[in-house]
Amino acid sequence: MAAKADKKEGIWETVKTVFWALIIAGVFRTLFFQPFWIPSGSMKDTLLIGDFLFVNKMAYGYAAVSCPFSVCPISGRILASEPERGDVVVFRHPTQGVDFIKRVIGLPGDTVQMQDGKLIINGEPATYEDMPDFVELKAPQGSQQLMPRCANDPVPEGGQCIKQRMTETLPGGTGHDVLNIIDGWMVDSTNVFTVPEGNYFFMGDNRDNSQDSRFPATSGGLGFVPAEYLIGRADRIIFSSAGKSLLYFWTWRGDRFFKAIH
Repeated sequence: MAAKADKKEGIWETVKTVFWALIIAGVFRTLFFQPFWIPSGSMKDTLLIGDFLFVNKMAYGYAAVSCPFSVCPISGRILASEPERGDVVVFRHPTQGVDFIKRVIGLPGDTVQMQDGKLIINGEPATYEDMPDFVELKAPQGSQQLMPRCANDPVPEGGQCIKQRMTETLPGGTGHDVLNIIDGWMVDSTNVFTVPEGNYFFMGDNRDNSQDSRFPATSGGLGFVPAEYLIGRADRIIFSSAGKSLLYFWTWRGDRFFKAIH
């Protein structure tokens, strides 16, 4: 009888351990980090389809609450520290109720303009340095099997898909790569945007393949993003898979494991 009691007590202790481990993991996810899987190519070549990362929800000094519904923000929430220009940030789309990831380009009060594919922030042009072309396979990518756009289209499936790559250095900031697919795209030249107080202006690094703050939310774009919709900063890629499923281990990108995001 004693052996049965000990066995029953051991099972109960295991159940309690698993229960508390799940509770702790849930609290940790809610308060500190949130997993994010890159579904699209709008942030190439900084982030590739299939990159998996954890979002640092404490980067701006508060613990954001994960929201499963379209109504996400906490009314009156104030950032303890402001995102910096150039940060890669995950946020809730203000009108679509889904999570996006883009780069902070404009801070509250900034003016932002694109002229011939080049950024001007507060009247100061960003600087650009030509880099080797970004080359990838013209093939369906990720779980959605998205086909990449190429500067050298038409490219047959299986061919080399090429995009022009430059290092862009923002005024007062650090450099990061941006890609160009076509000159004279619809938002390669824009009017001057003035970022309202409490809002941010976001853009994708794959400039001709990104529905971002250059497009108003009323037309299906992003528009300005209020601070209360920010979730956290993306600091490091944990894992990356080039295949349709993460289980396809032969498609894992070993060179992207634990890669810092700039």
